[in-house]
Amino acid sequence: MKTKYHIYLTAEEHRVVINSLIELGNDLISRGKYTDIVDELIIKFTKAKVKKIRIKEV
Repeated sequence: MKTKYHIYLTAEEHRVVINSLIELGNDLISRGKYTDIVDELIIKFTKAKVKKIRIKEV
C-alpha cells in the first residue's frame, strides 16, 4: 500500500518549488539526461488542490 504525504505550502513556497523544478528540468536537458520524473512532479504540483487553512498563533 502506498503511503500518501501532505505538505502545506504558502503561495510563495509553492512558487519557489515549481521554479526550482523547472530549473532542475532545464539543467537535466542541458546535460542530455531524461526529465520524465521532474516533468511528472511539475504536473502534480501545478494540478494540486489548494486548501486554505487557518493557523492559530500562540
